[in-house]
Amino acid sequence: MDRPLDAAFRRKQTRRRVALTGTALSIGAFLLTGLPSLVRPAVSRQRVRIARVELGPVEATITASGTVLPEREAVLSSPVEARVLRILKRPGDRVAKGEPILELDLAQSVLGLQQLDRDLALKLKQQAKTRQDLEAQLADLGGRADIKDLQLQSYRSQLARTRQLFDAGLVSEEGLHQVELAEAQATIELRQLEDQRKGAERSTRTQLDGLDLEAATLREQRREAEHQLNLGTTKADRDGVVTWTVAEEGATVHKGDVIARLADLSSFRVEATVSDVHAGTLVPGLPVRARVGAEDLSGQVALVEPAIKNGAVTFRVALADPASPLLRSNLRVDVLVITERKPLVLRVRRGPSTEGPGTREVFVLRGDTAVRTPVEVGVTGFEASEVVRGLKEGDEVIVSDMTDYQHVPAVKIR
Repeated sequence: MDRPLDAAFRRKQTRRRVALTGTALSIGAFLLTGLPSLVRPAVSRQRVRIARVELGPVEATITASGTVLPEREAVLSSPVEARVLRILKRPGDRVAKGEPILELDLAQSVLGLQQLDRDLALKLKQQAKTRQDLEAQLADLGGRADIKDLQLQSYRSQLARTRQLFDAGLVSEEGLHQVELAEAQATIELRQLEDQRKGAERSTRTQLDGLDLEAATLREQRREAEHQLNLGTTKADRDGVVTWTVAEEGATVHKGDVIARLADLSSFRVEATVSDVHAGTLVPGLPVRARVGAEDLSGQVALVEPAIKNGAVTFRVALADPASPLLRSNLRVDVLVITERKPLVLRVRRGPSTEGPGTREVFVLRGDTAVRTPVEVGVTGFEASEVVRGLKEGDEVIVSDMTDYQHVPAVKIR
């Protein structure tokens, strides 16, 4: 038969159940309150870049790669076809105006000049002979015309006497007619001689004009050949520095070939290239900053080449201070073309999480926790991005790449 449990035993059992229940409740409460903090990801402050939101200007820029070049550079071409005898100046050497850079073999040019001298002398002799022939021909025609004029005067006197005799009935009509024919024939012959003389003068004058033109052409050719010969020792046309010359002595150069380059290193410009994606944005007059080390030099886009080569656009930058001591020939620089400028907006340092316009989620520091927060970014410059909404001045934002933490709402900062 069943007996009732002892009261002390029942109290012990009750206390045991209460203790177990309390323990279970305590463990549950601990899990509910402490487990999220135990499983929340954390990142060291030293491993991320943190930037503060502040007020300031933001400039939308196009970043290009540029090279510093002399603002004025002269190209010296070979004046003649020749062989390089000596290289008098090497790249890097300074030269003064009129100082020779190369010495060329001018044997062919000398022979050409001598041939022009012979051709000109021959043409002048031909011209002199033509004049002599004209003078002789004119003298002959003049003598014959003088004789014919005397004959004509004689015929005219004879005709006058014959007419008087004819009127007196002493000469027949046939005799008078013969004298008239002789006088008329002499008149015609004299006129022919005068016409021949005028024709000879015109013909010879035409020949002489042609010879004068040919002689003038030869003189011009000779002057040009002599000028080219004088340029045979290629001379600098300005003070500067030789940046390039023909590399080898003995090399053959043709007329018009580039044989040296001369630069004026007192002033510089920048030639830059950028992807053709920005071809429609680049226009002359846009402000530019050329970054030389830690310094910025201001300028503007001076020229945009219309041709696109290998997917890149080339443009030229005119610097406000082309004689800056920071500039060196062939120095590589970053070129920032400013396409838009906002003078005073909320901004944050540019980084992987704050780069490019649009809405994105960034981690904003709240104490020792970085909370994922939606933010709208506007104009992005070389150093900073505009904050349109989502942040306020003084907020601290992680601008590093936080792609690995985009699945969590917050990150612990250690």
